[in-house]
Amino acid sequence: MKTTLTAVDFFAAKLTFETDPADLAADRAAGAAPLVIDVRSDAAWSQGRIPGAMHVPNSDLAARASEIAPDLSAAIVVYCWGPGCNGSTRGALTLASLGYTGVRELIGGYEYWAREGFAVVTDDGRSRRAPDPLTAPVGVSV
Repeated sequence: MKTTLTAVDFFAAKLTFETDPADLAADRAAGAAPLVIDVRSDAAWSQGRIPGAMHVPNSDLAARASEIAPDLSAAIVVYCWGPGCNGSTRGALTLASLGYTGVRELIGGYEYWAREGFAVVTDDGRSRRAPDPLTAPVGVSV
């Protein structure tokens, strides 16, 4: 039996299961902070991460999921490097397969979080770079 997926269904689903850096930052600023999980390697985590994110590499995610998010309806955002990395998709699939219903993928990942000028943390401390004019409007502070 063939199911017909409409464009409305497809795009509504994308908006249900994805978020972008600006929307994540707005959610956090409004106090609706989801659990943010970085699924990259230890080396990537050390190089830079979203402030407040929890580091759980994909290889550990299934085993640690109930420890880090005991509520299956918890709002969770998963990220990896950027658009060229599908680690966040794998992480979100792992969580969804375990029954988590509030999981979303951060499109653009860490790369676009940093490129849009949001604060980042490295092992050397917290910083913020100027927004890349190709990712954020020029002259608008974030």
